[in-house]
This record gives sequence, C-alpha cells and structure tokens, in this order.
Amino acid sequence: MIKAQLKDVEDRINEACLRANRDPKDVTLIAVSKTKPLSDLEQVLDSGVIEFGENKVQELVDKYEHIKSPVHWHMIGHLQTNKVKYIVDKVEMIHSVDSFKLASVISKEASKKNVTVNILIEVNVAKEESKFGITLDEVKDLVTEISSLPNISIKGLMTIAPFVDNPEDNRMVFRSLYNMAQEIKALNIDNVSMDELSMGMTNDFEVAIEEGATFVRVGTAIFGTRNYNI
Repeated sequence: MIKAQLKDVEDRINEACLRANRDPKDVTLIAVSKTKPLSDLEQVLDSGVIEFGENKVQELVDKYEHIKSPVHWHMIGHLQTNKVKYIVDKVEMIHSVDSFKLASVISKEASKKNVTVNILIEVNVAKEESKFGITLDEVKDLVTEISSLPNISIKGLMTIAPFVDNPEDNRMVFRSLYNMAQEIKALNIDNVSMDELSMGMTNDFEVAIEEGATFVRVGTAIFGTRNYNI
C-alpha cells in the first residue's frame, strides 16, 4: 500500500514538473514520517527515497538511532532552542528557523560539534496566527543578520501554506515566497544561496511545484492518515 501510494506521489510530482517545464530532478520529495513506525519508513527506503522529515526532535533522534539505512533527516517542525543540541549533527537541513535567537543557538551548537548546518528561513506568508514563521516584510533583514553567523549556511526559504479545499487558493502564497527568494538572491549576500524553496504538502504540492518548490513535504499521501493517539 505505502509503495503504491509513494509511486502515485512521484508520478504526480513528475506531471507537475512537466506542466511547469521543470526537470523532476530539481524537486526533492521529503517523506514526512512523523508518528509513523520504522517499518513504514523501511518500505519508502526500499523504493529509493532517503529524505525524511520529522516535526519533533525526540522522534527524529529515536529514528536516527534505530534505522539501519542511510537517511537524510529534515527537521521541519518548530524547533525550541533547548533542543537544538540534539540534532545539529544529525540533520541534513533545518527548515524552520524563524528568529536570530534560534539561529544563534544552532550556530553555537554546530560550532561545538564542528559541523555546518544547512537552514531555511520559515516565512508565514499568509500571516496565520496559528503558525510559526516571520512575515515577508521581515525576511531580508533576518537573512542578512543570520548570514554572518559561523557554522550555518542559509539555503533558502520555507513556508507552511493554509489548509484549503482548493489548492489553487495557495498559488499566490507559493508565488510570493518564490519572488522573495529571487529578491534576496539578487542581493548577493555572502553565505546565502536561496537555491531551495520548501513548500507544498499533501494537499497542494503540485501547485507548489508549478510555482518553484524544490522540496515538497508529503506525509499523508504516502503513509496514510496519522494516528496521534498512539
């Protein structure tokens, strides 16, 4: 079941790339494995996907320690400063940096472990009160401020779009993030690349790809509905 659902998601990614005249190799699927057992992850790994996203530090660390295959872990949930030390040497990328304070702690802990951490700046494009992230107006200043920190590399931007019935309703959210990334890229700030845009989930990843996403974070469409009562 999981392998068939994964194949369907991959086909939909390819079709979205075709519509947008993009190379599918430029879009990376992150399998969002939160609350799912290792046996489910192994099925996805068997199909060749090695990028996995987790929302909680403890769950990421537990899976990191128990999974046998090489995996690229992405921290996609809100990250508390006191939890940073547990993951800086374990993650491929942190998608959810939304303050200079958090970036400073990442820099400090990364320096201790002699690693450089790839990060994305989380932007709350739609200004939803229930979501983390900075506003579009704040992005350039925060990127500039963080860019001088050691042991951090800013790779781009991330957003969590509103949950909508019609994915088209989020097109302008994704387009706004893409446009902001282009504006920042034009500034040629040292240590800032803006090559990555993490946007689009199960409900709207195809529209996100059409608007320039390089990472799509898909969980339910691959693993099925989550049981949070486990």
